[in-house]
Amino acid sequence: MTGSSIPAKLTIDVLLSGYRSGLFTPEDVIAAVIARAGHTTDKNIWILPPTDERIRPYLDRLHSLNPADHPLWGIPFAIKDNIEAAGWPITAGCPDYAYTAERHAGVVERLVAAGAIPVGKTNLDQFATGLVGTRSPYGAAHNALRPELISGGSSSGSAVAVALGQASFSLGTDTAGSGRVPAALNGLVGYKPAVGAWPSRGVVPACRSIDCVTAFANTLDDAETVDRHIRGRLEDDPYSFDRPLAPAALPKRFLLPADPPTFYGPFEAEYRAAWERAKAMIAQTGIPVVEIDLSMLGEAAALLYEGPLVAERWSDLQPFIEGHPGSTLPVTETVLRTGEQVSFTASALFRSQHRLAEIRRSADTLLHEAVLILPTAGGTWTREQVDADPIATNSRMGLYTNHCNLLDLSALAIPAGEAAQRLPFGITLFARPSEEANLGAAARLIERETNRITVAVCGLHMRGMTLEPQMIGLGASFVETVRTAPAYKLYRLPTSPPKPGLVRVHAGGSAIEMELWSMPLSSFGRFTADIPAPLGIGRIELQDGQLVSGFVCEAYAAQEDADISQHGGWRGALAAVEAAL
Repeated sequence: MTGSSIPAKLTIDVLLSGYRSGLFTPEDVIAAVIARAGHTTDKNIWILPPTDERIRPYLDRLHSLNPADHPLWGIPFAIKDNIEAAGWPITAGCPDYAYTAERHAGVVERLVAAGAIPVGKTNLDQFATGLVGTRSPYGAAHNALRPELISGGSSSGSAVAVALGQASFSLGTDTAGSGRVPAALNGLVGYKPAVGAWPSRGVVPACRSIDCVTAFANTLDDAETVDRHIRGRLEDDPYSFDRPLAPAALPKRFLLPADPPTFYGPFEAEYRAAWERAKAMIAQTGIPVVEIDLSMLGEAAALLYEGPLVAERWSDLQPFIEGHPGSTLPVTETVLRTGEQVSFTASALFRSQHRLAEIRRSADTLLHEAVLILPTAGGTWTREQVDADPIATNSRMGLYTNHCNLLDLSALAIPAGEAAQRLPFGITLFARPSEEANLGAAARLIERETNRITVAVCGLHMRGMTLEPQMIGLGASFVETVRTAPAYKLYRLPTSPPKPGLVRVHAGGSAIEMELWSMPLSSFGRFTADIPAPLGIGRIELQDGQLVSGFVCEAYAAQEDADISQHGGWRGALAAVEAAL
């Protein structure tokens, strides 16, 4: 198996399908991951890059695991280098801080138990202090799509690794947006659970009481799969809680800002236009939209970095900073030392906590059976612009993220089209922890309007057929088996190999079995370019009245003596041929 046979996007479903069908093995996938990482060293993705020596024990372990009992069997994931992996060094982006972890962090432990394979430790803004991805002595992580732009931080390398096909998903952390901003800037899903829902034991703290481990993934399904294996109380983690998900339901309303959001950076106009398009898509979902005043969220965000609450960040790192002068980057130390201001007295801290409790209660009431939607980021910057003004540019990146953990909200960052070519735009959905599962339901409703296309196939591209590898290679994933409206005929075309042709008819039609696959829009052009005449892509009516894009056949190629509609679909026709032999 060659590296070119491995899908560019390593989604969980695609990898598991490939393993089951024998298209490739975990060894093939890991070899591709190592090769891809080796070809992108200039992007500064990894602090501890993937190597066969480090990954081999996890690969060998798969031979003793039953895939049926280990749902993440053979799935490669990346780990932000402020999260411990047993036997591997951890730096938190600071070489002088490095030590070798004795055990897995709680989240890593649970993923490995499910059969997943850790492949390396990713770059980050030093001590998770930043939202830009440039504050690292290991080099600024480059954006996956436009290398002159920032990748977002602090979980920079984790996001870029997934975006460039070097991990199926990755772990990040989020105190003020680090699990969401990099997702938006690299075209990914960023899942930030409720505070304490995922254990944080084994994570170098930023603000210990509100730190969250997060996941970056190519799809919402993958992010939710990671959540299922990580969520739950860990007994030796004092900040871990039982926060189970309630059944998912659509929200009764979407909350959007009443005032136009602030946008910034060299693509300010493009971001503003992308937000207007996102609002239009949200309106098309049918969920009522209510515009609200966001001033209380801004007040909460200011409490995190402009008030005494920032002292929590300093409290954990003060001993190292003061004991190792010169070990941290100047910008990192400047940010951390804001926590030692003499005005941040105990009484000032309590006043901030009391006001925060009031805002938290108001937000909880406002979000009852609702989902708040904001731009994930109001813009982006070139790396040179950040270098020229590191504090102000970083601060702007947190305009729509900083409030989240202080208010104990759950968040889901999803792609929402492009602001410009190779410049993804993202939105974030916020909900109360008791309604966190609703984020996925709401996101799927919005995703129908953007990013992916549903394709109906009725022949060789179906599961188990000869062209299924083409679907997997394009990043497509199986959705469900359906039937057309009873208005079609299926013909066996005189091609080699034989393939079916679906033709809509005025009368005498049948309901034909098809498969629906979800395909990235970026792959759809390549997919349609390879379709030979007389086949093409048209609109197909399904039994439930839904219209989807799918394979149709020009009527001239249909010969009545090759009508196989009575078999109900291509699988039925093949079964009938086998039965007759």
